[in-house]
Amino acid sequence: MPGPRNLVLSGSFLGCTLLLSAALLFPRPSSAQQVMDNDAIVRLTEAGLNEDIIIQTINAQPGHYATGAGDLITLKQDGVSEKVIAAMINKASAASGANGAGVVTSPAASFAGVDEIGVYYKKENSKADKWTAIEPEIVNYKSGGWVKSTVTQGIIKEDRNGHIDGNASQLVLSRGTSFLLYVPDGVSPVEYQLLRLRINSNNREFRSQTGGVFHSSTGAQRDNVNFTAEKLAPRIYRFTLGHDAAKGEYGILPPGMINAPNASRAGKIYTFAIIE
Repeated sequence: MPGPRNLVLSGSFLGCTLLLSAALLFPRPSSAQQVMDNDAIVRLTEAGLNEDIIIQTINAQPGHYATGAGDLITLKQDGVSEKVIAAMINKASAASGANGAGVVTSPAASFAGVDEIGVYYKKENSKADKWTAIEPEIVNYKSGGWVKSTVTQGIIKEDRNGHIDGNASQLVLSRGTSFLLYVPDGVSPVEYQLLRLRINSNNREFRSQTGGVFHSSTGAQRDNVNFTAEKLAPRIYRFTLGHDAAKGEYGILPPGMINAPNASRAGKIYTFAIIE
């Protein structure tokens, strides 16, 4: 019959065994598995992390992201890139599909070559089914003191000059080219502007208006080219450059690029040239 000391040792050994088993079966959650949210993404952005690292984090860790129109605007104002926002939207859609009756796929899943928010093109009579992304260029805005055309609810909308380095786009297209807009959630294609760029010795420029909204100012509409976009799928729109389009330099300006009155601001524009 075991003595009291042996009973104590046996009990201690059994207790340690149970604790070890529990630790193996129910490990403490690590910091790498913390649930990410919009605030966490903003903190990572403000810390200066590369957007590829942030996207990898979004894909690798569980997350609960708010992706309504107001949330996306706030994220953009907080400096979160469109690529990161797109990754958040995809993660939220995947989570919704996992919790719902079916799997929710990206609106762009049926369009070869379209994998993130942006502008794409396909040449006329092209045998390829794949869309090609247009790489954006940086545009710098300067306030235009010549026009203050409209006042809505106390907000003055000023004309701006947009300047793009270099006097020619690297992308050359022909008339009849089709363009595809993959827009953020809550954004309409009418918020995009197709602009005819004016060529200077070392840059291209255009005139637009704060917020991308045209009103009574003919100056703000000076470089605007009208187009009508056809909806192909949720957040996917297509339009075609007519055969009557003049040759020259063009740019497709996404919305929300000009919203800081009386201050210089950088944004992006998708540019191309028609040379014949």
